[in-house]
Amino acid sequence: MKHKGLLLYAWFIRTILFFWPDIPFIMRLRGWLYSFGMKQCGHNFQIAHSAIINGLDLCCFGCDVYIANGCHLILNGELTIGNEVIFGPNVLVSTGNHQFDGNSFRFLDSKKQNVEIGEGCWIGGNSCILGGAIVPTKSIVAAGSVFTKKEHNESGVFGGVPAKYIGRIDKDI
Repeated sequence: MKHKGLLLYAWFIRTILFFWPDIPFIMRLRGWLYSFGMKQCGHNFQIAHSAIINGLDLCCFGCDVYIANGCHLILNGELTIGNEVIFGPNVLVSTGNHQFDGNSFRFLDSKKQNVEIGEGCWIGGNSCILGGAIVPTKSIVAAGSVFTKKEHNESGVFGGVPAKYIGRIDKDI
């Protein structure tokens, strides 16, 4: 029942503040209101007007997290985001996946997997982060990538479908 109540709460916040401009004060206000339903949320959480979070009770966000327009967080498993993480526009994070019983994907329960995004990451626009993914700290997920698992132990740039380690991050990006 708590999960359904938080879905309504998140919808209410999104509906009331949808037409307010995406200026830092308003985005922080949205984040502060969302934080009441989260497991943990650091200060200065900013969320744009058209971002959607389904599953507030499964969120653990660090400080200075920014979620841009069009992002959609569909949570069945826990989502942990470190400090100073940036989401580009239209990022999809899904912690669940369908299962197959030999005939159909329709009627089985979702497979629930956690997602972790390390401190200081930048998730590029139109990327997908899928269940079981662990993005290393201080990494970049390139725009349009599909990050599916723990790909690498050290920070770097990840890109492609599925995302692979491309290289290390230089200061001149």
